[in-house]
Amino acid sequence: MMFSVTLIFPMIISLIYQDNNLATFILSSLIILFFGLFFYLPNKNIQHDINIREGFLIVVLFWVVLSIFGSIPFMIDPQLSLSFSDALFESTSGWTTTGATIISNLDDLSYSILIYRQELQWLGGMGIVILALAILPMLGVGGMQLYKAETTGPIKDNKISPRIAETAKNLWSVYIGLTVLCAVSYYAVGMNIFDAIAHSFSTIAIGGFSTHSQSIGYFNNYLIEIICIVFMLLSAINFVLHYMFLKNRDIKIYKNDGEVSAYLFLIIFIILVLLVFLYISESKNINLRHIIFQAVSFITTSGFTSTNYTVWPSFILTFLIIISFVGACTGSTGGGIKIMRIVLLFKLAKKELMKILHPSAEIPIKLNEKIVSEDVSTTVWSFFVLYLFSYFIISLILFASGTDFLTAFSATAACLNNLGPALGVASDNYSLMNDFSKYLLSFTMLLGRLEIFTLLIILTPYFWKY
Repeated sequence: MMFSVTLIFPMIISLIYQDNNLATFILSSLIILFFGLFFYLPNKNIQHDINIREGFLIVVLFWVVLSIFGSIPFMIDPQLSLSFSDALFESTSGWTTTGATIISNLDDLSYSILIYRQELQWLGGMGIVILALAILPMLGVGGMQLYKAETTGPIKDNKISPRIAETAKNLWSVYIGLTVLCAVSYYAVGMNIFDAIAHSFSTIAIGGFSTHSQSIGYFNNYLIEIICIVFMLLSAINFVLHYMFLKNRDIKIYKNDGEVSAYLFLIIFIILVLLVFLYISESKNINLRHIIFQAVSFITTSGFTSTNYTVWPSFILTFLIIISFVGACTGSTGGGIKIMRIVLLFKLAKKELMKILHPSAEIPIKLNEKIVSEDVSTTVWSFFVLYLFSYFIISLILFASGTDFLTAFSATAACLNNLGPALGVASDNYSLMNDFSKYLLSFTMLLGRLEIFTLLIILTPYFWKY
């Protein structure tokens, strides 16, 4: 029901710009409201504590149901009239902040449908933050488990709040504040007010949707690209740190966080690797500003593009796809494996090497000066294995379905990492892929967004048997 209310914003945009698309969102809102009331009214008086099994099911259904109902405007819109598979793919991409699209003519779409796409990502981005910081740790599978919460709240160590409601309120304020600041910044450096608001939605959500087929490259403005880089980086950092900074006015909060330090170091390292390659290969047709922009866009899993990167050397393209697996920080709107897990994996590998030399030594693993338990270490290893296993299986299924190797390799990575841009047939958009591939990749987006465990657990017979 609440989702139907959010369609008021595209309605307002339709009225302002007179794009003759008001009926699309009125009808969509009524359909969504009807089904919302249909499921809500018979169950409104039922109250009981939610167990872990129900928690997993609610989280998964939340994303699946919203993705399905989010597809309705895409199917009803007279200009698009998308099939269910295409509409579901576009909606899922929006909600999961993936940024993959099947639409090729963005510049010709109505203002209301364009802002609706951006709004989906913005709502999905906030949902991700709440999911990562408040819900998944309660279920024992969230990335924030690395902070070892001691209460039902998200991260007791950072003392944001032990109560989910208050946590959500605090995070909403940070999220909205960053969005407003981003929109104002875009407008100040040359975007019109519509594009500024629309791109602020997808930038803070690290979604990658744009109102133009050329993405950020449409503007050909280095100031806009700088603003985009800054806010992509800010959104890729744990939102709790932003809240703590605003609360305490102490920049050391970022400096003292091991994940942020590792993240910034990795970004600098990636850019240097690309620059060294360009120097050695003597590729003079690639602008430095585009290299930096695409590196940040891919490592944050934003998926914005500032130029036609698909014509770049194969090494750079492969490298960009690979770094998207790393992803953003824990508790951010970004996708991927997450920096905290990567750091921990390196520490665990180092520990195993040390154990070979010193079998009897007790070597504790520390993150932010806190010892990481064996349970957390095991969970991280399991997550990493399942993540790569899921990637290879889905890639093989895509390949077997008739998709060429390059497209299967890159599209699976782009959807699992919630990145968006891919190579091969999907380099411009995903419209040329068959319906089976679109359904599979929609599932892949959800799999990456829900951090593997949450979705896979409900597909096991053990979940339903006991």
